[in-house]
Amino acid sequence: MQILKLFGVLLIAGAGLGDPACSWADERVLGSNVESLLEYARNNPEYAAMRYEADAAAQRVYPAGAFPDPLFRIELQNITNTGSDAPPSLLPNKVGSTKYTLVQPIPFWGKRDLKRDVAEADAEQAQGRAAMTWSEVAANVKITYARYYLVVYNELLTREILDLLGRLERIALGRYESGLVPQQDVIRAQVELTTMRGELLMQESERQGVQATLNSLLDRKASTPFAVPERLRPVPLPVRLDEDVLADRLRGHNPQLFANDARIRGAEKNRELTYKNRYPDFAIGVSPIQMGSRIGEWELMVEVNIPLQQESRRRQESEAESMLSAARSQKEASANRLIGELFENLAALKAAQRIEIVTATSLLPQSEATLQAALAGYETGKVDFATLLDAQRQIRKSKQDRLKAQAEAQARLAAIERLLGEDL
Repeated sequence: MQILKLFGVLLIAGAGLGDPACSWADERVLGSNVESLLEYARNNPEYAAMRYEADAAAQRVYPAGAFPDPLFRIELQNITNTGSDAPPSLLPNKVGSTKYTLVQPIPFWGKRDLKRDVAEADAEQAQGRAAMTWSEVAANVKITYARYYLVVYNELLTREILDLLGRLERIALGRYESGLVPQQDVIRAQVELTTMRGELLMQESERQGVQATLNSLLDRKASTPFAVPERLRPVPLPVRLDEDVLADRLRGHNPQLFANDARIRGAEKNRELTYKNRYPDFAIGVSPIQMGSRIGEWELMVEVNIPLQQESRRRQESEAESMLSAARSQKEASANRLIGELFENLAALKAAQRIEIVTATSLLPQSEATLQAALAGYETGKVDFATLLDAQRQIRKSKQDRLKAQAEAQARLAAIERLLGEDL
């Protein structure tokens, strides 16, 4: 634990060298767990853009069902004042007569409600797209954090192996100086140390790249440091990973299917609206007529548009039917694809869990026992140095396999939660 704390201090300090105020002045160094990163990721600009688009779509619902604006018209009759001694004029009280007309267009009954329903379906689609964006962002954060956990603890493991190899080098050197082993053992230990130092440099570079990716998801500077990851999220128990139960949850909560449902509702309402266009719209107008300085007459007007372009309307109706069929087929295709992805990720998650269990309960204890036996055997001259190096490599591989299995399980869990649209 002390080594981990020291490594954490060095990690944060090293990451903040490029920006003196970045690490020590920052009161909130993220990275100890993925939950804090997910909370911070709510500021992701892509997700923010989709939320604004969803809000904009919601604002279009009321105007879609509102009455059209009324029209106002003024008609000046006999502006030349023909038949009188008055000169030509453009003033309402100094012409033959002035007609004021106020006209209110009125759609056919039910059209406004259908337009409002179509706009509501569009708003729901926008909400679904926003939820899809958040699911993608959250999944990317979870997967990248799992990679960050893997590279950090791989780096820590490499440092531990370097310490072990230094110990092996000292043992080989002591036995060589005593004439018990050839110089080749010392050289092989030094070659192994140099190789491990090269791997450590590659791991440090990989960690910096993962940090940059994670910072881009959080909308932060690429060089902003992270804390050492303390833990991964627990993987749900097998009883909560039942395929049929998760498939039902996917159908009910997946954001893409939610958007597809909204698209189907919108297509249905748009089809109804298209058929409603067979019927005429109206306009009602009232016109007071001014003569001189008084209102002398009133007129009432009713206007009806005549839907004569029947062929055009039939094509529009056919288009609406096709769009509805396309929306239904799209949902079915999406559901099939998403359920296939769900089962694939479930199988991979369960496999990663089994690998971790086998590695932790069998391979790792066996590798540690093999290393201890090889170390004792080398010190007594019963085994050669190559056997000792193989034992060291085996225990390192076992620990790496366990870390990889943990990271793979987290990545698959994130993919499943992305498909479900919610955390397990």
